[in-house]
Amino acid sequence: MFRAEPLVKIHLHVLASEAADAALVLAHFGIYSPARHAPEALSEYPAAAYRETWLEAESRTAKLVERCGGSSRLSLPADAEAPTLDDLERLNRWLKEVLGTCLSAYEIEVRIEDEIKHLDALQETLAKLEHLDVDLAYLLRPEGLLAVNIGSLPAGSLKRLREALSMAGFLVSSFDTLGDQAYAVIAGPRARHDEVRGLLAQAGWREMPVPMELRTHPQAAREWLGEERQRVAERSRAETLILNEMRDRYRPSLDEARQQIELARPLAEAAADGVRGHGTLASLSGWIPRRQADKLKGDLEARFHGHYWLAIEPASFAEAATIPSLVHYPPWLKPFVPLVRSYGIPRYGEFDPTLPFALTYLLLFGAMFGDIGHGGVIAALSALFFKRLGKAAWIGVAAGVVSMVFGLLYGSIFGYEDIIEPLWLSPLHNPIHVLSIAVAFGVGFITLTLLVNVHNRLISGRVASALFDSGGLAGLAFYIGAVGSFTNLAGATMITRPFWILACAGLLAVAIFKWVETRAGLGERTLVAAIETLETGTNLFANTLSFIRVAAFSLNHVALALAVFALANGLESVGHWLTITFGNVVIIVLEGGIVAIQALRLMYYEGFSRFFSGDGTPFIPLKLADVK
Repeated sequence: MFRAEPLVKIHLHVLASEAADAALVLAHFGIYSPARHAPEALSEYPAAAYRETWLEAESRTAKLVERCGGSSRLSLPADAEAPTLDDLERLNRWLKEVLGTCLSAYEIEVRIEDEIKHLDALQETLAKLEHLDVDLAYLLRPEGLLAVNIGSLPAGSLKRLREALSMAGFLVSSFDTLGDQAYAVIAGPRARHDEVRGLLAQAGWREMPVPMELRTHPQAAREWLGEERQRVAERSRAETLILNEMRDRYRPSLDEARQQIELARPLAEAAADGVRGHGTLASLSGWIPRRQADKLKGDLEARFHGHYWLAIEPASFAEAATIPSLVHYPPWLKPFVPLVRSYGIPRYGEFDPTLPFALTYLLLFGAMFGDIGHGGVIAALSALFFKRLGKAAWIGVAAGVVSMVFGLLYGSIFGYEDIIEPLWLSPLHNPIHVLSIAVAFGVGFITLTLLVNVHNRLISGRVASALFDSGGLAGLAFYIGAVGSFTNLAGATMITRPFWILACAGLLAVAIFKWVETRAGLGERTLVAAIETLETGTNLFANTLSFIRVAAFSLNHVALALAVFALANGLESVGHWLTITFGNVVIIVLEGGIVAIQALRLMYYEGFSRFFSGDGTPFIPLKLADVK
């Protein structure tokens, strides 16, 4: 749970003609991640053509399924063999032919749908013109002395526009009203049409374009539109029958094609990461869990009966940056994985922070947002919308429960601090105590991150850095010594000299390490060592003080509740309870969101930045996808 599963590197050598079946075995195996680790002597890429053909066939199959039907779920026989390159090429040619036929029918169907939409638009326009008892072709003719406009404007502006345009010799005739819009015809001298454009704009006039199909008498247009709808409907039925017949004819073959495409997938995907070979030999290289090596040998033996060669090499931490990281998480922990992965992926061999992240994040949230009522609302809403939120709902439920626990410890319920007695302490009455606890938690948290960083550096072979760097044991010694010295100054302890000695020794070790590590002249090395040493002290001090926000937000929670009650107490009974209800909603939504972000920030910047490289490689197994 705290480290990636130990992996081994494998090189599987088979005949090039059996590479597809070998990849299929590895896909059925389910925990093989391809990688570029084939021997250099194998300089050819025997699966390149296979992958290219598969990509074309897979794309054509997807288009056929999307546009021409065939989406039933298929099962893949356990003993099925992968198609050869020749099989794929024949399949690809057939898919090209069928796709052309289906797409032609599909395009006709699309054009018919477009025609129906066009007729619908004409019908909508005609509905606005049907009260005009005039031939629109004659009315809208481009020649002649009269300019005619058909459109709409706010009904309240009709009278004013009619009066204004009459002075210019224009006639305004309204023929229909829909809602607050009046539909009208405006006619006047063509020579003066440009003079009235400003008046039309001020009145909110909107021109109604009349399509050429409707430039006749509305009754004639209505009859034509009905005939067109009938014609298009008959054509649509005919084309639908043709397309359905085509789908029925091709569906069995298409389902078989989908099956072949899926069986070819393993080699095609493995080829992207470098299936190498030479002559008649092919090699598939990648990573598997060390404990599964014997099972893989059994699977290969069952398929190839000894006609293969498998080389297994242990993983080296020297190449940890290229080794994929495979970590198994219990179901309750998986919702927190995306939050960790948003920062980065642990390197192979690195400490996986998911479990401590989950526990610490919930602890920080509860400490900053401790309230029985508010936590209960968050937990209840997360549970209520569990299906919609998915795995993230579990985080909301857990955070709400932890908030309720801290609410019991604080004696707080919906902002009320006097209903129940606190089981531990009240932030309102013990602010200094809460502040001290927050800083102490920060000290423990940072100490833990430094220890983890030491572990990660030792694992990766960086012994000097683990011992003497600011993020190593020297930095930890300085930190513990400095914390102990400040604690003594505050009067909490009486031990002075050992802490000062430890702090000075740690800081001196960091300074010497930085001086030795820097490759430059004497002056530059001295300057870099001084700056890095100073930064060590200031960063650790600032990171520790960051945890004061834990206490600050716990006090802020109480302060917001008091502000809500102060407003409510000045109102009548109904207003009083409405204010309290609304105030609690604001606290839950606003402060709850801020606290969630702040807890995440503390984990990222005060924790992960200290030990977590985040540049690991995910373990992506070669698998057969579900065929749907």
